[in-house]
Amino acid sequence: MAVAGLTLTTAVLVPARVHLSLASVVLIYLVPVVATAATGGWVPATASVVAADLLVNYLFVPPFHTFVVETGDNIVVLGVYIGVAASVSLAVDLAARHRAAAIRREAEAALLARAGGEPVDDSLAALLRQVRDTYRMRSVALIDGDRTVERIGPPPSGEPVLSVAAGGGLRLLTWGPKLFAEDHRALARLATAAARTLETHRLAGKAARAEELAHIDRVRAALLGAVGHDLRTPLAGIKAAVSSLRQPDVDFSPEDRAELLATVEESADRLTAVVGNLLSLSRLQAGVLSVDARPTALDAVVARAVLDSDTGGVEVLVDVPDDLPLAVADGGLLERVLANLIANACAAGPPGRPVQVRGHLDEAELHLRVIDHGPGIAPADRERVFTPFQRLDDHTSGGLGLGLAIARGFTEAQGGTLTPSDTPGGGLTMTITLPVADVRG
Repeated sequence: MAVAGLTLTTAVLVPARVHLSLASVVLIYLVPVVATAATGGWVPATASVVAADLLVNYLFVPPFHTFVVETGDNIVVLGVYIGVAASVSLAVDLAARHRAAAIRREAEAALLARAGGEPVDDSLAALLRQVRDTYRMRSVALIDGDRTVERIGPPPSGEPVLSVAAGGGLRLLTWGPKLFAEDHRALARLATAAARTLETHRLAGKAARAEELAHIDRVRAALLGAVGHDLRTPLAGIKAAVSSLRQPDVDFSPEDRAELLATVEESADRLTAVVGNLLSLSRLQAGVLSVDARPTALDAVVARAVLDSDTGGVEVLVDVPDDLPLAVADGGLLERVLANLIANACAAGPPGRPVQVRGHLDEAELHLRVIDHGPGIAPADRERVFTPFQRLDDHTSGGLGLGLAIARGFTEAQGGTLTPSDTPGGGLTMTITLPVADVRG
């Protein structure tokens, strides 16, 4: 700035020196001097003051091209110019320094405010990144002994320009240009803030883990309660019926004996269903479910599922054309899914309203819909019902809450989807979507 500014100013003024006074010339030469002070500080500005004074003396003070000054007025002008130029240079340099310090303080305040905010996953990395960008460092790292906790920037080489203690055995290291003493103090405060951010992360992680463990405990307690209830009820029925049948002093009629045996059979079936659901869920969660997906006729699977479903006397209307393309599915798993959905639909629907099972083709996908006209499920609860051990009404007896979780798991294991939607006129529609099998060749 000094060299270019003085050269350009001289090139412009020399041709016009006969039309300008010496005072005008020295005032114009103040422009590159001030620009130099603003750009590089007082040291290059002082050098430019001396250079400008020599140029003015040599080129604009008679006799020209000498350093001789003929009149006292010119000596005064040159002397005043040197004093004013030096004073202006110092003032501009101080103003620039104050401005830079203000910018640094503002950046430091912003960084400290960020560090004191709510912790997020990358808040420590974001803080170190801001430190690096604000102070123009190549790399910034927070270390704990010999272990690097977090680093921003390329792997550093050489000794750090700054190493400040952050507390708790942590240190903040920076690699890059040298820093002012004020920056050292600011970075010491930021190092403490980085340590607090790290500690906040650790505490937040512990709190999250504690909450997770508490949630696991609540789920485990609910699971034990639900399993205990669903196992005890059929066991109690079996125990009561068998104990009655073994009474030597009671003569049961054939009808009473048949009713007690039916109770034993029904309770045993309930026990089998509970244990089967638990085993199915464990296989799903362990990822060991055996799936044999192959081209499958949906009408045959639906027919078997209706026969095996516990409909409770509710009529089931089936509309699955026998000319539908084959679906890619595991027939046994798909039958389990349909039987589960049909049983749920029959239990949810009002008396006298049949449940419908419909199938149709939509481009390259096959859809099976199980439709009921019961109370339905609110949109906010539609994903929650697929959570294991989750029932929308925990005050009623409705099993372990595994049915829909298993149904969705079995469906997705076959490459399909299970989605709930509203039934027109009220109720719930469960839609199974499966890919069409490619049976060419």
